[in-house]
Amino acid sequence: MLDRILTSILTRADTGARYLVTFGAAAMVCVVSAQVVMRYVFNSSFDWADEVSRIAFVWTIFLAIPLGIRDGTHVGIELLVKRFPVPLRSLLARVTNGLAALMMVVVVWTSIIVALATWSERLGAINLTSSVFFLPVILGALHATLHLTQMALFPSEPTT
Repeated sequence: MLDRILTSILTRADTGARYLVTFGAAAMVCVVSAQVVMRYVFNSSFDWADEVSRIAFVWTIFLAIPLGIRDGTHVGIELLVKRFPVPLRSLLARVTNGLAALMMVVVVWTSIIVALATWSERLGAINLTSSVFFLPVILGALHATLHLTQMALFPSEPTT
């Protein structure tokens, strides 16, 4: 039952993250392209373009991390682990996923503390809190925690 609940939550979170990552990447491309045209064609620029593209970049990257965890596309070194017997590999995967989930909880907690501490600081060109850079870290780490917890509790069978 817990597996079904986690799967349901993660399906929705993955869908939302995919849309936000797509939107963030599109925003980056549009803002940077418009900034290049403004600078080199019109000899002018938008004051806010650098900050908006940086915000879009940070949001895109940190919201995409859990999707990479889900798909197993993050960098991993398996040279030694591939030589272990399947039951040991499965146990090792569960332990490392559980430890990684705990690490993500620490990231969430620390990011919340820093976001609260920097909430009153404003960005230069746009009237926005500088904590906007910590919100995707919090959301991405929470999302990653759920994926890692599911992988630790309900692992898929390792391939031989």
